[in-house]
Amino acid sequence: MNASSRRVCTWAGDDPLMRRYHDEEWGVPVHDDRCLFEFLTLEGAQAGLSWRTILNKREGYREAFAGFDPARVARFDARRRSSLMKNPGIVRNRLKIESTVSNARAFLDVGKEFGSFDSYVWRFVHGKPIQNRRAGLHEIPASTPESDALSTDLRKRGFRFVGSTIMYAFMQAVGMVNDHEVSCYRRRELAGR
Repeated sequence: MNASSRRVCTWAGDDPLMRRYHDEEWGVPVHDDRCLFEFLTLEGAQAGLSWRTILNKREGYREAFAGFDPARVARFDARRRSSLMKNPGIVRNRLKIESTVSNARAFLDVGKEFGSFDSYVWRFVHGKPIQNRRAGLHEIPASTPESDALSTDLRKRGFRFVGSTIMYAFMQAVGMVNDHEVSCYRRRELAGR
């Protein structure tokens, strides 16, 4: 069976970019701090927008935010942050831009405290992905007790754009939760990891 004829989650649709993201990234456990910072940034940027919009701007984000290097982003000064408001390659929302810089600083603080952001964030699922059995998109909740706890703790640490719904999307994206539909070929592949 070729890749395009396999059953996938309904949200992936026929858009090649969405399908590639679904097939190659969504739900794959991530333990790299730079990649975790990327998803934290992109999920926050997505608030109020479609994920397709963010995927289409992903390369623009990589360029604008120093390849998602949190140490470099944490040093963005007012002039650099202001110039980002003119960058069509990203979502030009002042609060989201400012939060990316302040989140980078908080991200580095968490890394110092726990050894890495990875060590910190995976504690919220006891170090291994939660394996759900969802029949369809209608069964996926907007948030869970785990995303509530993560959101609350991140906010206490100074993070912004980290509400529980955003954090649940983050957890799905970085593989802390396997929410692929039961009929999707990726669910079985990822459940075996």
